[in-house]
Amino acid sequence: MVSALPVPPAPSVTARCRHRVLASLAVAACLLPLAAVPAAAAGAMPPPVRPEDRASGAMPPPVRPEDRGDHLTVVVRHAGAGRDGRYDVYCHPEAGRHPDTVGACRVLDENTRWGRDPFAPVAPGTVCTMVHGGPATARITGTWAGRPVDATYDRGDGCRIARWDRMVPLLPRIGGPARTEAPTGGSSQAEPPTGVPAQTEPPAGTTAQAEPPAGGPVRIEPHTSVSA
Repeated sequence: MVSALPVPPAPSVTARCRHRVLASLAVAACLLPLAAVPAAAAGAMPPPVRPEDRASGAMPPPVRPEDRGDHLTVVVRHAGAGRDGRYDVYCHPEAGRHPDTVGACRVLDENTRWGRDPFAPVAPGTVCTMVHGGPATARITGTWAGRPVDATYDRGDGCRIARWDRMVPLLPRIGGPARTEAPTGGSSQAEPPTGVPAQTEPPAGTTAQAEPPAGGPVRIEPHTSVSA
């Protein structure tokens, strides 16, 4: 006698659809990383610039001087005509509005040392000569060697004059102060006009006569005292 095995019931249409959907999602999830790798690799490098883009001027603009790091603004006052004003200096490479941008950048490089501030003020307690170099003042602001700069300059004594002169020609060159007083124990005598010889004093105990006509020698007679 043959016994019949029970036949399982056929899955419903809804179950079959759900199974197919899950299988499709599993296959898509496996293929997605393989499809994303070429796209990511392709986007990692920018496309090369085509010759037609160069010809049409599609290249990026050059870096402007104001976008560079080393930029200083110098404002000079009370230094005289031709020196007072506002100047802009860009370095590496040199550019800007300054009478000598190359010299200004050179002196900045020469005064720049590792661990030292090239714009540092005179150290407190420094012994300085009491020499006044005039009313000129200057202020330097901007960025140098990646650091912000805000320094003031004047010529109030020997140390501050030397500090100013170390930054020439970034700062304008200024001559020494004019002498207004005669040396101690001396007298101030006016300079003779050009082409006229200076007149000398007669020796002690003598007196000079009036000047003779042009071409004649000067006659000097000894001075004699007359008693009453």
